[in-house]
Amino acid sequence: MVQTGESIVSTSAERYMLVYMIGVLFIVGTLIIVFFITFQKRKNKLLLDKIKQQQLFEEEIAKTQIEIQEQTLKNIGQDLHDNVGQLLSVANMQLSMLSRQVPTDLAESFSETKGIVKESLQELRGLSKSLNSDVIAHHGFQESIHNEIERFNKLGLLQAELFVNGNPDLLSETKDTIILFRIVQEFFSNTIKYSEASHLKVDINYGNDFMLVNVSDDGVGFDMNTVKHGAGLLNMKSRAALIDATIRLSSKPKAGVQLELKYPYRHG
Repeated sequence: MVQTGESIVSTSAERYMLVYMIGVLFIVGTLIIVFFITFQKRKNKLLLDKIKQQQLFEEEIAKTQIEIQEQTLKNIGQDLHDNVGQLLSVANMQLSMLSRQVPTDLAESFSETKGIVKESLQELRGLSKSLNSDVIAHHGFQESIHNEIERFNKLGLLQAELFVNGNPDLLSETKDTIILFRIVQEFFSNTIKYSEASHLKVDINYGNDFMLVNVSDDGVGFDMNTVKHGAGLLNMKSRAALIDATIRLSSKPKAGVQLELKYPYRHG
């Protein structure tokens, strides 16, 4: 069968139209895909920005809360030192002045009372220092931990030990030392209040890139499931997050409590 000229032209036009439609569909499909990918990228970026903003907001809230706590502790420490400390100092001076006038049969009791007042004054001064962030920053992390341990031993609350390995000069960020001390101090506080422990041990290891602090007691311990959302643990975690540190708390009933604090050095 022989095709006429009109038939050949019609067939060519149909092919051209088909190719044109396929090209249009390809272009439209490509545009849809590009639009979808662009939309997804923008959507993901908005979600990431939202998450980042939320994290920044929560971090600022945590910083503000910690700053308020530090200022409160500092004020309490200063009030204890300036007011109560002053009263105890005056009482100690007056007892010293009266010591020569005390009858012989009351001398021993008087001496014991004077000793208690003197010890109370020393304990109050040590406590006020542990509450004042300026003092902590001045002494540094290791010395502040040492002072707390010495205070526990003097009071006879338990037997406390400190072991140090490495170069303490690697820890140089002053603001971070305050937060690190508060984390360990929170552990100390819980040990004294709840653990019924007789022994407390602190190991500070200064590595080349990070500091590792292990704190443990031999107290009654507890079930970890009961303290997942405890205020003390949440407080330690929120403080650790601010300085890029990590903490791991472990315990079992009748097996004491262990804290591992890992802090990567930050400078500047």
